[in-house]
Amino acid sequence: MRFSSLLNLLSEVGDATPRHLGDDPELTGAQALDQAGPAQLSFLEAGHALAASLAASGAAAVLIPAQGADAAELQQLASERHLAWVALNNPRLGFAEALEALHPRPRPEPGVHPTAVVHGTASLGRDVHLGPHVVVGAGSRVGDGCVLHPSVVLYDDVILEQDCELHAHAVLHPGSRLGRQCVVHSGAVIGSEGFGFVPTAAGWRKMPQTGLVVLEDGVEVGCGSTIDRPAVGETRIGAGTKIDNLVHVGHGVVTGQGCALAAQVGIAGGARLGHGVILAGQVGVANRAVIGDRAIASSKSGIHGEVAAGEVVSGYPAIPNRLWLRCSAVFNKLPEMARTLRQIKASGEAAASQASAADSGTDQ
Repeated sequence: MRFSSLLNLLSEVGDATPRHLGDDPELTGAQALDQAGPAQLSFLEAGHALAASLAASGAAAVLIPAQGADAAELQQLASERHLAWVALNNPRLGFAEALEALHPRPRPEPGVHPTAVVHGTASLGRDVHLGPHVVVGAGSRVGDGCVLHPSVVLYDDVILEQDCELHAHAVLHPGSRLGRQCVVHSGAVIGSEGFGFVPTAAGWRKMPQTGLVVLEDGVEVGCGSTIDRPAVGETRIGAGTKIDNLVHVGHGVVTGQGCALAAQVGIAGGARLGHGVILAGQVGVANRAVIGDRAIASSKSGIHGEVAAGEVVSGYPAIPNRLWLRCSAVFNKLPEMARTLRQIKASGEAAASQASAADSGTDQ
């Protein structure tokens, strides 16, 4: 694809967008700036040694930040190196769009593989693809344009709206409801039974898990992640939420729209997340915790109560990030501080002992 043709596919590019076509190179792919070679596209982001990185790159075309004190310098340098370039407010977004254009995802042809098993009461929409060994249970419904890759299993009473894609070995249990354009990656399990048991004198009594799991439009679930259904009611994942690999979402959890849950996040039953919440890797959220809109928890944080909207928290238990940074700066000094405290305590005890002895002598 010619660079000039690619520009027509980038959402930020308009008639007035600064650009330089150079030799209008034919692009065959994209790569990181320090690894890109001829016929490849790359991009720069603010906050790095941009000029040096650009000067050393072998890319044929680059997406350059339109903002910043060095924007004009970068444009001039790229032109002097005879590179094709365009200046964007968000080069990373442009790069994502370019990758999609340069490497379009193949879409399987509609059809049902001979080894697929579809229950007689299930329904399939138009232009669906069911790969080898797919199972669709009783009463389940697969919407128009859905793609189910090999060995996907839909239990009874599962509903997929249009244009969902389920990768190999994904499993959807009864009561799973997926909105439009949801993606479930390999090995993920949606609607598995929540961890509900009642303690009795005879041992643990299982609480039947009869509720639903609802993934709203545009939710994406990573490999090996699990989202549990509750005893009653529903577990609901808000529209546009992105869930990384190996994430566990407990029964009855509700998230707002546009949340991001990184790898190994664990959310206990009944927790509530607002819109746009970001949980970094290995964050743990306790039962019935409440996290406000746009709050952020850094890696390994433990959230046990309530986090206010827009707050950034860190640590275990989670505290405001600014306070946690101050505390963490002191951690490696604790042994020295403890030693000093012991010395002060010993000096105080010695002084008190001498004073007591002096008082005894005076009394005599």
